[in-house]
Amino acid sequence: MTSAIAYVDGASRGNPGDSAFGVRVCSRQGEELAAFGDFLGTRTNNYAEYSGLLAALAWALEHEVDDLEVVSDSELMVKQMNGKYRVKSPKLRPLFEEARARAGELERFRIRHVLRHDNVDADRLANAAIDARGPFSE
Repeated sequence: MTSAIAYVDGASRGNPGDSAFGVRVCSRQGEELAAFGDFLGTRTNNYAEYSGLLAALAWALEHEVDDLEVVSDSELMVKQMNGKYRVKSPKLRPLFEEARARAGELERFRIRHVLRHDNVDADRLANAAIDARGPFSE
């Protein structure tokens, strides 16, 4: 089984405003496997958070990772993905459903919440993508 940890974050300068996501993927041993982000245009912060999750899931599926742990500082998204909160926003519902479908393709998927200071790399990548106004990778 190939496993990885993905740190994801969304950033929005204004809500809605210029938005982007950042993703840092590491092996269980801490080796960085990928670090990237992308500009989303004018979106809400929650939209950007889900976009980061979707990008991490897409990366995992493309790289044949079958055990993915996602780490996010978005309490709303984590609780929605874990079934503790309903998705009330009609704009977030399609993103949520796509994320659940992609997560279902993995053998094992977990998502957990951390405080913002424990997710600085993904936040930095998201902000770099806003500054670049396009895709960003390291």
